[in-house]
Amino acid sequence: MKFSLKHLFRHYTGSVRGWKISYLIHNLMNGSKLLRNRYLYQKYGLKKSVFSSIGSHDFPSRSLHVPWLDQPRALEALVSDPQFHQFPLAWQKEMIRFVEEGYMILRGFYSQAAVDRLNEQIAQLMEGKKLDVNYTGKKIMESFRESAVADQEFFRHPDMLHLLDFLMGRKVIPFHTINFIAGSEQRAHSDFIHMSTEPQGYLIATWTALEAVTPDNGPLFYYPGSHRLPYLSCQDYPSGNTRWALGPESNRRFEDKVEALLREHTF
Repeated sequence: MKFSLKHLFRHYTGSVRGWKISYLIHNLMNGSKLLRNRYLYQKYGLKKSVFSSIGSHDFPSRSLHVPWLDQPRALEALVSDPQFHQFPLAWQKEMIRFVEEGYMILRGFYSQAAVDRLNEQIAQLMEGKKLDVNYTGKKIMESFRESAVADQEFFRHPDMLHLLDFLMGRKVIPFHTINFIAGSEQRAHSDFIHMSTEPQGYLIATWTALEAVTPDNGPLFYYPGSHRLPYLSCQDYPSGNTRWALGPESNRRFEDKVEALLREHTF
């Protein structure tokens, strides 16, 4: 087990994460990577240090660019694209659902043998103390950094990256993985609140069942069509955030806001 400061921050800083200085410390520990972003801060007019946290409100002007499959007549653009017809027919049907309902299901994308290899390697890495759950006790963060199977056969699977490139209309950059050993038990939410993009709309996630899914073991759920709802940021609900700290009930209030938005649009 590597008892570095980075390791301690990742695994054992549950309540400390409510204080914004902890993010500054984390950013300073990754300073060499963040310094590369200075030209982007200049490009987008961000008047902040690359070591500080940023959010949607920090951008002086909102880009009006919209991803191609979020634009009007997206379905027409999709089915008329020659590359669309090069994908398997089952995938084509799911891509249409992606435009219409906001999600797609690719059954059997990964083989059972690959899933077994991943589960076995994760268990071995956990036993050897090279991986551990984070402060939630339920999540293994960034397993791709230690697991060759997670990295090569899932995280960077060429067919998956090719599909995501097409859906996004630009080259995707895989950057994070979470393995759950138990369901998160979260209410309806959007990861946009945690990892937004500029322009908006360029965050996409994949979810893979590594065991049989039943209603009793924390399955993923989704509201079809909810991808058309407005993006929510901390400015859209009483987060309780201050200059120095995150509101202790910010996450619950965010989920309350999502629930109200879903009721408002009769989902």
